[in-house]
Amino acid sequence: MPTIHLEIIIDAAPTQVWDAVRDVGALHARLVPGFVAGTEMLADMATLTRRVTFVNGVTADEKIVSLDDERRRLVWSIVGVEHHNGAMQVFDAGDGTRVTWTADLLPDALVERFAPMMAAGLAKMKGHFEGTPALAG
Repeated sequence: MPTIHLEIIIDAAPTQVWDAVRDVGALHARLVPGFVAGTEMLADMATLTRRVTFVNGVTADEKIVSLDDERRRLVWSIVGVEHHNGAMQVFDAGDGTRVTWTADLLPDALVERFAPMMAAGLAKMKGHFEGTPALAG
């Protein structure tokens, strides 16, 4: 099973970044504006689930598997994919924050589509928190 593991350093406080990551219904406003166009929490689901609409028009329903404030770690799974386990974790990096984003995927062919999207998402996140218009766009 392929794994994509990406990380980025953001010039912002870990508490600030984690507060936005853990706000699972506000990706479009608080975490990755310009990457995600909208986030809707789905009602009447047995498991907390969000519908994410990306700026390219792609939508994904994501079940929230774990939200761990102590470890600053969020885990989710995309519905309708053979296998997807996504995890984002926020670490103190001295003067800033290190964010890791890992995804385990099946089928293998999804890596070609997911890896560039994940990299773009992290760049938008960095731009958003650092106020860098070229990245935050």
